[in-house]
Amino acid sequence: MAYLRTRMKTGDYSNPVLNRAMKYKLYQLPFWLLYNYLWWAVTLGNPVKAAVEIFTTPFFVKFSFYVVFQALAVCFNLYYLIPKFLEKGRFTAYFVCMTLTIGVAALCIVPGYYLSAHFYGKTLQEVYGVNTCFYILFMGAPLSSTVASMTLGMSIKLTKSWMQTKKRQQMLEKEKLETELNFLKYQFNPHFLFNTINSIFFLIHKNPDMASDSLAKFSDLLRYQLYECNDAQIQVSKEITCLENSVELERLRQNDNVEVTLQINRAGTERLGIAPFILMTFVENAFKHVSKHTDKPNWIRIKLNMEGQRLHFSVSNSASYNTFKDVIDYGGIGLKNVRRRLDLIYPEQYELDIQSGNTQFEIRLQLDLTELQIRQNPLQKTA
Repeated sequence: MAYLRTRMKTGDYSNPVLNRAMKYKLYQLPFWLLYNYLWWAVTLGNPVKAAVEIFTTPFFVKFSFYVVFQALAVCFNLYYLIPKFLEKGRFTAYFVCMTLTIGVAALCIVPGYYLSAHFYGKTLQEVYGVNTCFYILFMGAPLSSTVASMTLGMSIKLTKSWMQTKKRQQMLEKEKLETELNFLKYQFNPHFLFNTINSIFFLIHKNPDMASDSLAKFSDLLRYQLYECNDAQIQVSKEITCLENSVELERLRQNDNVEVTLQINRAGTERLGIAPFILMTFVENAFKHVSKHTDKPNWIRIKLNMEGQRLHFSVSNSASYNTFKDVIDYGGIGLKNVRRRLDLIYPEQYELDIQSGNTQFEIRLQLDLTELQIRQNPLQKTA
């Protein structure tokens, strides 16, 4: 009733079924005109002769009956029978109704033969070589042609529906991946900042001068995160700078308790792009789970180099039984996120090897990168 009141108020008395039929008439009727013309051309073996016979003789009446009633039958099937029966799984009812539709359409085409002969001023015998007026003798061609047109219409409809469904699925999958990537990214960034702030807080109480240096580096990290990590890809060199700043912060916090070795070859990193915070997670994980021995060395080794566009990155750290058990049992939100991000962003383009033991934990990453189209970030201009 609300729908009816709205239509009355706006003066819109259009019928959705009628609108759909009009759309069909406007956009699909020329197709069936061409379809039936091609049938005639194939039957006569001469497209010019077929055009002359259709459009300059009374055979145009018979041709019109084919076009109109086959188009109506296909339209009825596509817009009524398929949605009402086939799409709802009522297969028996659908095939019965479709068979009746084909039969009725074929029967309706037959009068076109009689009218064509009438306008010719000749008998059926003279025009078609048939000496009887029984409908059954004319049912062969209309029936087979109608079946063919119904089959073609269904094929086009089902193919179009399949393509639309496929496109929707791809769009939904893309939206799902983008949503998941954003969730993982924002889930990780606060985690990273929280650990960094803890490091600075520790330094403020331990050594104010070191805290001043750490605040400067932390400022660079914040700038990197707020203004340079909004794109899906950033320069590898910027990710390395962020990594180095983070390592320096951790070195200040760890003091002499942990020996940190950093070997980075920047050659070839300026022109390549990488997803932000991919490498940082592994470094953070190493500092988080490094051993806390008092009687033997605690160490972290970080290596990065490029071979063409393939990045080789490894992070290893000394481990004790407790830290090893913690990594195995809980894994950490960082490692889970970065593995998932690699699966989403670099499918079949990376190799991640994790080696864990009672005394050592090591991660090796090989990643195929692509050249980055460097764009000027408008936020950086106003920063």
